Amino acid sequence: MPINPGPLTAQPGPSSGTFVLKGFRWGFALIVALFFLWAIANNFNDILIRQFQKSLGLTRAEAGFIQFVFYIGYFVVALPAGLLTRRLGYRAGVLVGLGLYATGALLFYPASLALSYPMFLFALFVIASGAACLETTANAYIGAFGSASTAVQRLNLAQAFNGLGAFIAPIVGGLLIFSGVEHSATALASMTPAELAAYRAAEASTVQLPYVLLAVVALAIAGAVTLARLPDLRVANPAPLGPQVARLLRHRALRGAIVAQFFYVGAQVGIWSFFIDFVKDVRPEVSERNAAYMLSASLLLFTAGRFIGTGLMSRVRPATLLGVYAVANVVLCAIAASGMEWAAVVALMLTSFFMSIMFPTIFALGVEDLGEARPLGSSSIIMAIIGGAVFPPLMGLLAGGGAGMPGALVLPLACFVVIAVYAHRVRRAALREDVAR
Repeated sequence: MPINPGPLTAQPGPSSGTFVLKGFRWGFALIVALFFLWAIANNFNDILIRQFQKSLGLTRAEAGFIQFVFYIGYFVVALPAGLLTRRLGYRAGVLVGLGLYATGALLFYPASLALSYPMFLFALFVIASGAACLETTANAYIGAFGSASTAVQRLNLAQAFNGLGAFIAPIVGGLLIFSGVEHSATALASMTPAELAAYRAAEASTVQLPYVLLAVVALAIAGAVTLARLPDLRVANPAPLGPQVARLLRHRALRGAIVAQFFYVGAQVGIWSFFIDFVKDVRPEVSERNAAYMLSASLLLFTAGRFIGTGLMSRVRPATLLGVYAVANVVLCAIAASGMEWAAVVALMLTSFFMSIMFPTIFALGVEDLGEARPLGSSSIIMAIIGGAVFPPLMGLLAGGGAGMPGALVLPLACFVVIAVYAHRVRRAALREDVAR
């Protein structure tokens, strides 16, 4: 029988301190696998930005629109995904997301044959629509698998597997998508039209295998989710939509989280999207594949940071840790923006470690105490991912306008300043509540 859940309750109700409820551990593992899956698609985009410059002859600013279209998909679909989850339950949201994800991945095959950038962008939009359903559902659903007291830790643990996917994606993408063939602008200009067309077609075909594999994996997980035992969080008699929206608009913590998430995702996507270009600008002798491996090493730090952050949060307030990490990234972005060769590259790599806890921590702080309005609150924060659509094109324009990739890092630096301010305000509010008690 459907239940009317509190903010972080499952069926049956978890005892205090329960991390994952017995009987739902396989279901929990499947939901965690979704975090890994959407990370692969998100971080393949960082490879595509470089690859499409080669295979389709795009400029950096044009290639930056890969992320624009991808994160527009998040913005458009997040709210419908929340409404779907509110109406039909979390399982339905997961299955719809996996179906869209698989469809978009399969569309890469005809797009590569047609050498069509608009077709690729449409395929990415469909993948992003699926990923938006998955993120809206899974980020909120993960709290239902245990007690409220361990919800932030549980979400950080699940997001650690998102970090693992982010780490693996550049390695797989570097091996399967980058051909290893790099021609200078002079060499390309000297090719005949037939030679150039053959080169472009060969480079475009490298995306076929990895995206077909993604579709197969998504469909396999969908089959497992259909059969798995999962907490039933459908609301028996949901409150009218209008009052729920009004409540969300009055929720200060949610409003702050939406703003912070917009700037966080903008910084993260901007840094990772142009990491390979940054390395090539600062150290031109480094090959594309080696730059991709360096990005993967940076994302390994990101993964490690999430596991470490999950442990630290048992001793340090999440908002305090968020603020410390944001200030660290302000400093690291300043060093990277200096363009001091290897010091700049290492600084940019280290930003991933300090970005690690930001998304799940901001998300968990924003949806706390929302009750049955949680799906819509989750949608609101996921819509803030549109920051990832805004900042990469702006960074591409800055870089192409004479600032170079190091100069374009002033944008992510400013984003981390906003996050530091948000963390300070949340921490101050929490201290006031402690005093009031």
